[in-house]
Amino acid sequence: MKPLIIASTRKNAGKTSVLVGLAGALQKKVGYIKPLGDRFLYRKKRLWDYDAALFVSLFHLDDQPERISIGFDHSKLRYMYDRSSITREMKRMMEEVGKGKDRLFVECGKDLTYGASVYLDPLTLSQATGSQVVVVTGGEEDEIADDLAFLRRFVGADEAHVGGVIINKVKRLDDFRTSHLPEINELGVRVLGIIPYEPELTTLSASTVAEKLFARVIAGERGLHKTIRNVFVGAMSVGALETKPVFSKPDKLILTSGDRSDLVLAALEAGGTSCIVLTHNIVPPSNVTAEANERDIPILLVPDDTYAAAIQVVNLEPLLTAADTDKIGLLTRLVEQHVDLEAIEAL
Repeated sequence: MKPLIIASTRKNAGKTSVLVGLAGALQKKVGYIKPLGDRFLYRKKRLWDYDAALFVSLFHLDDQPERISIGFDHSKLRYMYDRSSITREMKRMMEEVGKGKDRLFVECGKDLTYGASVYLDPLTLSQATGSQVVVVTGGEEDEIADDLAFLRRFVGADEAHVGGVIINKVKRLDDFRTSHLPEINELGVRVLGIIPYEPELTTLSASTVAEKLFARVIAGERGLHKTIRNVFVGAMSVGALETKPVFSKPDKLILTSGDRSDLVLAALEAGGTSCIVLTHNIVPPSNVTAEANERDIPILLVPDDTYAAAIQVVNLEPLLTAADTDKIGLLTRLVEQHVDLEAIEAL
């Protein structure tokens, strides 16, 4: 069993997605630990970490999600453990979960400092266990350059065993290689891969919107698998709405007040509508729900006003789910094509 700590420089760098792609591309028997949970999921009176539950489901692991995290609450962990005892618990968990596995992934929190006060940040874990760290960084090009310069400047061999970095979500791959990669190489940072930005990985499903908004599905339940790529808030006349370019785009979510039956019918008939979110808990007439059922277009009912619901939808994070088989396949291919798997296996 070879442990590998996976860290990220900042939130939403795509660490979990890269990790799923790595596990698929390596084609090894893998184990997984998320020492400090940071994405809470409460199911069947048990508290799980979302990423842990996802990994267990995707790779058919025997471990229960709640047993591969030490804890979730910083204050509770500070009360229960000191540095030596949390290190012992970490090593015990690694030994237990990693038994019989070719590779054990240890996924850390949202950035390099998360968990530092309870000794569960990636660099402290690397010190304590002797495991290599792979750092995932992503975002705008200048942000990536800043992150890697900081990493090289303040994280030396004495602090942790940083095996290299994977640069994720690069929108202009050729330009990045020409303009930024030489500077990164001069810093002495080992680049294990550069993964291009893929818009398909940022899409949401109607079922995700329903779950995250705690919405009631009042029609079109068979269409909850549909993909959402565009969001449109309807607060105008149907005539004005139909002149808007976004209204003709495919895979769109329409959000409007539940008393706008005219607008809902127009969205149902327009084509390319994946989901409709109705606000103020106003249920539309039966002919509207019947039309949505016939077309398998989900209608989701929420109690919030239109503005509040729109803010929630826009801020939804496109978390990977076990049902996203196309995305999982895409992640595996991206890692196979753009990451040095031999270098990863050697760490």
